[in-house]
Amino acid sequence: MNARRGFCLLSLLLLPGMAAPAQPWLPEVQRRIVEHTNRFRAAQGLPPLKEVPLLQRTAQGFAAYMARTDRYGHEADGREPAERAREQGYDFCLVAENIAFEYSSADFATDELAGSFVRGWQQSPPHRANMLDPDADETGVAVVQSAATRRYYAVQMFGRPMAHSRRFQIANTSRAPVSYRLDGKRHALPGGTTRTHRVCRVPKLGVELPGQPEAQLLKPADGQRLVIVAGPDGRLALRTP
Repeated sequence: MNARRGFCLLSLLLLPGMAAPAQPWLPEVQRRIVEHTNRFRAAQGLPPLKEVPLLQRTAQGFAAYMARTDRYGHEADGREPAERAREQGYDFCLVAENIAFEYSSADFATDELAGSFVRGWQQSPPHRANMLDPDADETGVAVVQSAATRRYYAVQMFGRPMAHSRRFQIANTSRAPVSYRLDGKRHALPGGTTRTHRVCRVPKLGVELPGQPEAQLLKPADGQRLVIVAGPDGRLALRTP
């Protein structure tokens, strides 16, 4: 989980003779941030994020805290993003957070403020990575203005609930022990053993069979069962129904 992603934006000055735009309507700013984010994901061939109340409340609580205190940072309230999400009851498989603040003495139009936050995140590699995380499928956004400094603080949460985790099984029906690597970590699988894995991201599985020089690299689908069997000659094979 990478949740330490934030940025601040420079202030703009109102020049003489320039009319200040109407004050932005923050619920609409939040909606447009989600809309722009999903448009950005679609352009990269990714599915849209779904707004969910638990992540929206997580974002709202933290944005309100930063606006109230004018403290800025992922740990401004002494907690990690994951802790704040968990406090709201979000049972997550993965969670990440983008934050930003912006100020202008001229204030902003609604879409101008939403677009400014989104463009800033798009142009920052770590924020962009959160926005384009292929394994995130839920989001929540909040924007709150500080009464003292007039800064607008934005928080966008990204998550995948535990209910959306991927499960797969690998069964060794032979008598010979084998090993495999799952996302770089090695596991032993004795003969006659079945193991179930629950993962947040698309798994990368390399099964190492005796007598075969290279591991078979696989990306098991959700619910898939992989079976190692011994042939008549004792040679092991991997079946992927």
